[in-house]
Amino acid sequence: MARSPLTLAALATAAVPGLEVAAAHPIGSGAHGDFESALLRSTDGQYYIVRVPTSERAEAEQSADLVALRALSTGVRTRLPFTMSSFVGQAPVGGTRAVVSEFVLGHKISLSDIPACEGLATSIGEAIAAIHSLPTTFIADTGLPVYSAHELLQQALSALDRAASTGLVPAALLQRWEEATGDGALWQFAPTVINGGLSADSILVDGGPDGGVVVGMLGWQSLSVGDPARDLFWLLGSPRAGVADSVLDAYLAVRGTGDRQLGRRARFYSELELAKWLIHGTTMRDDSIVEDAVSLLHGLVDRVQGDMNGALTHQTMPVLAVDEVDAMLRARGA
Repeated sequence: MARSPLTLAALATAAVPGLEVAAAHPIGSGAHGDFESALLRSTDGQYYIVRVPTSERAEAEQSADLVALRALSTGVRTRLPFTMSSFVGQAPVGGTRAVVSEFVLGHKISLSDIPACEGLATSIGEAIAAIHSLPTTFIADTGLPVYSAHELLQQALSALDRAASTGLVPAALLQRWEEATGDGALWQFAPTVINGGLSADSILVDGGPDGGVVVGMLGWQSLSVGDPARDLFWLLGSPRAGVADSVLDAYLAVRGTGDRQLGRRARFYSELELAKWLIHGTTMRDDSIVEDAVSLLHGLVDRVQGDMNGALTHQTMPVLAVDEVDAMLRARGA
């Protein structure tokens, strides 16, 4: 049975000496989500969120997020055009812990709400560019992962090998992806600080989509030095034409156009999600996931059939509309 907001508020007061809670409200998906959470308002008008993980996976995610938030010092945060939460305190509960953090005011929107015109799309591009412009030294100094372009390529190759070993990936896709990983120009880039797990759910907005601005960003558990394309590929899933281009234009206006293969690697990562979905299904021995992944992979083949030679390499623009691939994944709940 899920803990009530009042129970969670009591845990918060135990975690944060001197905290006096004036109001507590449920937030998130309760017993059916990864966390039992409550939004708290203190007597001095400050807002906090208290979260208790409901699984080992959620607990590990919470721990990684806390490490990242501590790594993002005040000096680093001043370089970002949005607010980030800060850890306040924790208290043991039922074999795990309740963690209290500052609550960042703002509201979430779906990917389909982001317009292709200037406004929110521009703000998102500038926010991501600010992350990627942070100095990489603080990542290494705090022991967070630092990957070279070569190591990131090897990670992609490892995922492809695991997917291929299932015998369920169409040969045409394996050829397509092998050519992409074999294209040296595609992997000549300078790794940057990345969030590593960005999605529409990560972004907090003030105002409506047309005039909205990014005021906060959630989910820092995958903070590292890595491929900037990892923070951009999710935008290709927008059902609105031009959204990814608008965000990328704003991004490039801040960071420049030195990484000419950024968009193609983003497309590659979007397709690679299908392979990872298959790997997840086989690892979990879940036939329904495996069948779904195989169906998606064959759907991908149908979309790129007739132009498999070098479609993801730097010489040729890809025929595949990756927004359709990502949309398929989202529709399936992947």
